Amino acid sequence: MADSWLPSLITETPEDGFQLAVKMSRMGVKTTQPDTEVLHRLRPEYAEDANSLTAASQVVALNFQTVATANNYWR
Repeated sequence: MADSWLPSLITETPEDGFQLAVKMSRMGVKTTQPDTEVLHRLRPEYAEDANSLTAASQVVALNFQTVATANNYWR
């Protein structure tokens, strides 16, 4: 399992958990659209679109909720 990018949802701190949530979100996009040329071509369209940025923030928040739950909210 050493080659896995996600060996565990357990993190030391909430900040580490947030960084993991961001990584999970980015990997979701990469998995959904594996063609990096397409990703880079589309980036200018969503990078300045408030709705797209809000949607991306919602995905990160959902992933952070998942990580926080897995970590028993760091208690």
